[in-house]
Amino acid sequence: MNVSFEPLLNIWLIIGFGGLVAALCVYLVFKSIRGALLRVLTGAFLLAALANPTLHQNDSTPISDIALAVVDESASNKIGDRGAITTKALDMLKARVAELGNTELRIARVNSNSAENSGTQAFAALNHALADIPPSRFAGAFMITDGQVHDVPTGKALQALPSPIHTLITGSKREQDRKIVVDHAPRFALVGQEPMLQFHVEEQGEGQVDIPVVVTIPGQEPKTIIVKPGASAEVAVKIDHAGENLVGLSAAVKPGELSAQNNHLLTRIDGIRDRLRVLLISGQPNAGERSWRNLLKADSAVDLIHFTILRPPEKQDGTPNVELSLIAFPTTELFVDKLDKFDLVIFDRYRHQSILPDAYLGNIATYVRNGGALLVSSGEDYAKPDGLYTSPLADVLGAVPTGAITEQPFKPLLSKQGERHPVTRDLVGASATEPRWGKWFRLIDTTLVNDDGKTEQLMSGPDEKPLLVLRRVGQGRVGQILSDQSWLWARGYDGGGPQTELLKRIAHWAMKEPELEEEQLHAKQVGADIVIERRGLKDSYASVNATAPDGKNTSVPLVQEKPGLFTARILMPQQGLYEIKDGDLQTAVDVGIQDAKEAADLLATEEKLKPVSAATGGGIAWLEDGIIRISKQSSAGPYAGSGWMNLKANGLVQVTAVREVSLFSTLISLAALLFAASLMWWREGR
Repeated sequence: MNVSFEPLLNIWLIIGFGGLVAALCVYLVFKSIRGALLRVLTGAFLLAALANPTLHQNDSTPISDIALAVVDESASNKIGDRGAITTKALDMLKARVAELGNTELRIARVNSNSAENSGTQAFAALNHALADIPPSRFAGAFMITDGQVHDVPTGKALQALPSPIHTLITGSKREQDRKIVVDHAPRFALVGQEPMLQFHVEEQGEGQVDIPVVVTIPGQEPKTIIVKPGASAEVAVKIDHAGENLVGLSAAVKPGELSAQNNHLLTRIDGIRDRLRVLLISGQPNAGERSWRNLLKADSAVDLIHFTILRPPEKQDGTPNVELSLIAFPTTELFVDKLDKFDLVIFDRYRHQSILPDAYLGNIATYVRNGGALLVSSGEDYAKPDGLYTSPLADVLGAVPTGAITEQPFKPLLSKQGERHPVTRDLVGASATEPRWGKWFRLIDTTLVNDDGKTEQLMSGPDEKPLLVLRRVGQGRVGQILSDQSWLWARGYDGGGPQTELLKRIAHWAMKEPELEEEQLHAKQVGADIVIERRGLKDSYASVNATAPDGKNTSVPLVQEKPGLFTARILMPQQGLYEIKDGDLQTAVDVGIQDAKEAADLLATEEKLKPVSAATGGGIAWLEDGIIRISKQSSAGPYAGSGWMNLKANGLVQVTAVREVSLFSTLISLAALLFAASLMWWREGR
C-alpha cells in the first residue's frame, strides 16, 4: 500500500497558496489571535484537498521458483541397478520439491549419441533446458548421474554456470570392473600375412590376478592366452581372405564385476592384396580393347601385362621377323613359369590361333582349376570353328557356342539369378523387364554347360539367350561376356550404361572378393538389438544359428525383405560376443555400448563434477549413503552441506490488481473539511 498525489491545480499555484497559508498561520500564532489553531487546521485540510492525495493498494501472488532435474539416461547409467536408482531418485526429488511449496520441477533427459561418439552430454541438456527458464526464477539444478559426464565446462564457461548445481551419484563407491583395451590393431593387412594385435586388460578395483583372454577368429580355432593386468600382450592374426576379417577378444569375467560388456571386444582388419597382377590377352583389334586398358590402367594398384596380336599369322606382308619387334615377347615365362603369379587373366576377342600353343592354353585351364580367375569377352571369334571353345580352355568355360550369332538391337536384361547376384543386382538402371541403359547389337548364341548349378546366367539378350555367364571350376572362377558391344555403354551410346562397374564386379567376383560372394552372412548391432542379414540365390532361407556369450545356441528365423535378402533381429541380446552361423557361413558381432566414450570407463565417480559444485555452491551426494534433506534459502552462499542440499528462494511476486482511493474525494474527507471550517467560524463567533 502507498500514497501518491494528483494535484487539482498547477503545482506552483498550490505551492504559492501553501506559502500564504503558512505565513498567515505564523502571523496568527505570533499575534495570539483567537482560533489560530483552527485556522491552521482548516488551511492544511484545504491544501491537502488541492494536492488530492490518492491511496494505492496492490493485490499480488507469489511467482513459483523453477528447479531442474537433469536425468542421465545414457548407456553407462543403465548398468546394473543404476536405472532403478535413477528412477527412485527422480521420484524422491519430485516429492521433496512439491513439499517445499511455490516451486516447480522440470526434467531434462540425457541420452548418449552413439552415432556421434559424444558420450554423455549432460551440460548440453542443462543449457537447453535453461533457455526456457527466466534467470530470475531459477532455483537450482540436480544432476542424477553416475558421474561419467563428457561435456563438463571449464574456464569462463564454468564460471558462467547458474547457482546452485547439485549432483546425485547413482553408482557405488565399492564398484569394480575389468575391461579389455586394444593398443594397436592394423586397419589393413595383406592377405596371407599374420599382423600382430596388441592389447591389455585394465583391472579397476580389487583383484590383480592373471587373466585368461580368448581370441576368436571366425573359421579358425579359438586360442587362449594368459595376461597380467595392465601389461601389454599381443597375438598374431592370420588374414586368410580379402575384405573384412573379424577378431574377437574376451577377458574372463570376475565375480562381482560391474559389467561384462567391456570384457569383450571385436576388432576388424581389412585384408587387401599387395598388387593385382593382370594378364590381358587381346586377339583381333576392336573398339572395346581401349575400354579394357582404361579400366585396368586407371587403378594404380594393378600391374597390367597386355599381350596383343597386332598381325595374325595368316597376314603375310614379307616383313622380316627381326624388324617386327626389338625383343621377343616372353611367352614361355608368362604362360608357363609365372602364370600362377597372376590374379586375373583376361581374353578379349581371342581366336584359337597358332600364336599361343594348346599347351599354354591348357596351362591357363589348370591355373583356373587351381584357384585362378579368368574373364572372357567374346565377339564373332567365339562362334567360329577356331574360337576359344575349340581349345583346351573348353573344359573351364561355361557357355557352349552354337555357331550362330544374333545381330539386332537389344537391351541386356537381368535373369532371375541376376536380380539376386551381387555382381548385377545393384547396377544402376538394372531390371529384368525394362532396364534404363543403352542398347547392344550383337550376341553370340550359346547354351550353358550342365554342371549342377555351378554355371549361372546373370544377364540375357533376345529370347533369354545367355549374355553374362559365371562359372565355378575347381577352386577357380570364370566369367564370360558373350558380346563385344559393352564398350557402347562406356561411350554413352543410347544413354550408356554401367560398363566400368560391371567389368569391375565380374573381375572381383572371379578373384573371390568377399563382398561379391553369392552367399553372405552379416550381423551388426543397431541400437539395443542385433540385426542379421542373409543374402543368397535361393528362394528362401529358414533360419540362422546364434551362439550367445553364455554359450546358449538359438535358432533365429529369417524373414524375406526382397529377392535374395533375408533378415532377422535378436531383441534384448546379452552383452558380449555373438557368433552367427548358417552352414559354412559365419560372422560375429560384439554387443555392448556403441559409444566409445561412454564405454571407456563405467565406474561411478564424483571427480568430474567437483569443479561444477565448487563453482556454483552446489553439493555432491552418493545416493547409497541415504536420504538428502532439501529446503530453500534466500541468502547467497553455500547451498549444500553434510546431508542437505538447498535451492534458491527468489521471492518474486506478480501484481494481479491495483485499487486507488482519492482521500479527499470521499464524503468523509469533505465532511472533515466542512467540520473544520464550521468549527473555525464558530470559535471566532464566540
